[in-house]
Amino acid sequence: MDRPEKMPQTAPQPPELRNEKPLPSSLKTLLVFTTLMILLPVGLYFSSKSYLFEGALGMSTQDSYFYAAIVAVVAVHVILALFIYFAWNEGSRQWREGKQD
Repeated sequence: MDRPEKMPQTAPQPPELRNEKPLPSSLKTLLVFTTLMILLPVGLYFSSKSYLFEGALGMSTQDSYFYAAIVAVVAVHVILALFIYFAWNEGSRQWREGKQD
C-alpha cells in the first residue's frame, strides 16, 4: 500500500506589523491634546480672571467671570482646531506611507 508523501506543514506566520510607529505616535498626540484640553482652558480662565480682567483692567467680579469664560472657550476652540489639523496631517502621512509599501 502506497502512502502519499506528506509535505511538512509549517505553522502560519503572523502578518508583518507595518504600522508599529503610528500607534505610539497617535497615542502621544492624543495624550498631549487631552492634557492641553484639560489644563489650558482652566488655567487661562483663572489667570485671565484674576490678573488680566480684575487686576490690570479693573473690572468687577461679575464682568471678569464673563470675559474669562470667553477666553477659556476660545482656548478650547483653538485646541480642537490644532488637534484636527495634526490628526489630519498624521492620517494623510500614514496613508501616503501605506501607498508606497
